[in-house]
Amino acid sequence: MISIPSPLHPAIVHFPIVLILLGTLAAVAAAFVRRFHLPWLAAAMLAGGALGAIAATWTGDEDQEIVGELAPTTEGILEQHEQWGKRTRNIAILAALLATAGVSTTRFPKVARGLGIAAAVAAVSASYAVSETGHYGGQLVYKNGVGINTTTGNSQSVGGEKTGTD
Repeated sequence: MISIPSPLHPAIVHFPIVLILLGTLAAVAAAFVRRFHLPWLAAAMLAGGALGAIAATWTGDEDQEIVGELAPTTEGILEQHEQWGKRTRNIAILAALLATAGVSTTRFPKVARGLGIAAAVAAVSASYAVSETGHYGGQLVYKNGVGINTTTGNSQSVGGEKTGTD
């Protein structure tokens, strides 16, 4: 039987990261070369990335309750991570809609090309937002220990705070 990871957010976030970054490469290539089904590939990957970003922000909101109390500086980093995650989601949705509209208007080549270029610009913006989101997420985990639950003896690290007895 398949077990669902807990917390779910770290298991989900990597799918939209990859899809948005690869979708951006395909969208930029499709803006210059409208062959090899590149516009369709870009639209599919960006749509998958947008759906994954929706799931990532939802699981992030759900898993935020697990973290508990944080130091004020760590709370600020978490807020930045959350804001960039929402920006990523919104820009990825825009890029996916533009790419989908571009492949849906193939009867009008100039319109399709314009929408493809707009999708590429939005996708590049979404990729930048992904990098910022990941930067703050990395700071939370690797510098502040948020979400790390290691038990050594009687000590436990949760949310960057040591609890338990030594």
